[in-house]
Amino acid sequence: MSRSLVVKVTCGAEDAERSNQGFTVAAAAVAAGAPVSLWLTGEAAWLAVPGRAAAFDLPHATPVADLLGLVVEAGQVTVCSQCALRRGLTEGDLLPGVRIAGAAVFAEEILAPDAQAVVY
Repeated sequence: MSRSLVVKVTCGAEDAERSNQGFTVAAAAVAAGAPVSLWLTGEAAWLAVPGRAAAFDLPHATPVADLLGLVVEAGQVTVCSQCALRRGLTEGDLLPGVRIAGAAVFAEEILAPDAQAVVY
């Protein structure tokens, strides 16, 4: 599969179903062999902090920590630079393999040929 998927998750536990959908789609695309870039913005940025995704609970859903782990392992996970700054987060505060980047990198990814972007 050559088409890449960029998933932006803009919410965390305050909108658990929508947040979990974004993680589920990203992990499903990784499992299907697609190149995946998962962006965590707003309150979703907290889920890249060790232990936070494990505390996220949504009945009848695959745990976000498991979904996030799949994407970190086989794709790219990015926390929005402004969102990280507003929350006092640095790359040292995040799970190994998660980076911080800004709008220019996001725009580059979504404007790439054969890229598909979805926002949750």
